[in-house]
Amino acid sequence: MEVIGSYKKPIHNDVASTLPLYRSAPPLEVRLEDFELFAMDRLKVLKGIADGLSRGKKPDEMKKLEKDLWKANMRHPEALENVNKDIISHFVLRLVYCRTEDLRKWFLSMETALFRYRFQGESLEAQKALMAEFNLPYKVVSTAEYESMKEKLGQVARSIAPPQRNASIPAEVIFYKVPFEEVPELVAGRRVYIHKGHAFVAMSQVVSLVATQFRSHLSKALILTNRKWTSTIREQEKDRLTPIVEALCTSYLGPDYSQPREFAEISIKDIDLIAKTSFPLCMRHLFEKLREDHHLKHGGRMQLGLFLKGVGLKLEDALAFWKAEFSQKVGSERFDKEYAYSIRHNYGREGKRTDYTPYSCQKIISSAPGVGDHHGCPYRHFSEENLRAALGKMGLSNRAVEDVMDKVRNRHYQLACTLTFEAVHGTSCDAGINHPNQYFSDSQKILQSKVDSLL
Repeated sequence: MEVIGSYKKPIHNDVASTLPLYRSAPPLEVRLEDFELFAMDRLKVLKGIADGLSRGKKPDEMKKLEKDLWKANMRHPEALENVNKDIISHFVLRLVYCRTEDLRKWFLSMETALFRYRFQGESLEAQKALMAEFNLPYKVVSTAEYESMKEKLGQVARSIAPPQRNASIPAEVIFYKVPFEEVPELVAGRRVYIHKGHAFVAMSQVVSLVATQFRSHLSKALILTNRKWTSTIREQEKDRLTPIVEALCTSYLGPDYSQPREFAEISIKDIDLIAKTSFPLCMRHLFEKLREDHHLKHGGRMQLGLFLKGVGLKLEDALAFWKAEFSQKVGSERFDKEYAYSIRHNYGREGKRTDYTPYSCQKIISSAPGVGDHHGCPYRHFSEENLRAALGKMGLSNRAVEDVMDKVRNRHYQLACTLTFEAVHGTSCDAGINHPNQYFSDSQKILQSKVDSLL
């Protein structure tokens, strides 16, 4: 797969299914802008699946979620290019996520889950075609063997099919004879009949066989891709693709909140009340420490300052707000000399005139606060005792605190923040929290709707 400036050659797919197996990178040329955009679109799908799984969604809910995510992000304006986008995005992300063991593990799990849901959505003929492509060594159960255990197989077929009035085994059900140790998931779920060391797998359950093969192939491919990346590609593409590849796995994919949205401005006189009702824990903690100590180190000033800019604090009010606090510790003259410039700089009024954007959850989680720092993500950087105290202060019940702590122990920090949002506001947040300013915006919408309902 070669990346160039403008031209892309289409892929021809003769398989009955539109679900590729990604066996090898196709011989095509990809526009540089498509290289990054396609990968970001697929990443939205994978991260959506990861969020759904971590939230404990049921299989049927996950199937619908995958379908909705795919429709929203992976459709190409030109229908004939849908398969191209699918294949290109997979191989770009394979390059992005091959570089460390943790990245490979995450990508392998999410791509396998995506493949599983898409395979289940294919027609029976398309599923058979995909099985043929995998060249699986399993044979369909012969008529004679089928008849000898028809009653047992019928029980299996009926147990995994939706309830029907006709309790007889459907005539079109096909069974495969497989060594039972190759389908532990089906054995554990009692979705197969086991006889003499073999599991008899119904056609509706072969997704487990195919997904296992897919995962095995992709796992090996990621190792090989990593070798190519470290030995040649990284150095050869250091001025063009390498910066894109290295940034993609930590890219924030939502709005940047560089400009205030629905709630255009906040005033200094309202900021304390708003901090208690609508600030996420990371910003609430910084705000309270600023009020308490009248000072924050650079990391904290950047994290809180850009957040306040994003929620609508104007430059003049920001200068007044920070000066009122810092002058109690360092004096007004020192504030004007050492701190005012950086605030104006964040608003694009000094230096290169860059309009800086508020930090996303990913950026905050990946930060490394030192001694005396208060920035970062409380769900990652607080001790368990301090986090429990902070959550209790926000009004969470003991049960809600335990749910949050469970997510923290599994390193699902953004999901922990989402559960906190839901507990505080008494409503679900299906989209999940991905940005502190999103937390604020969604909180203000909910509070405003409650006010409107009383009018």
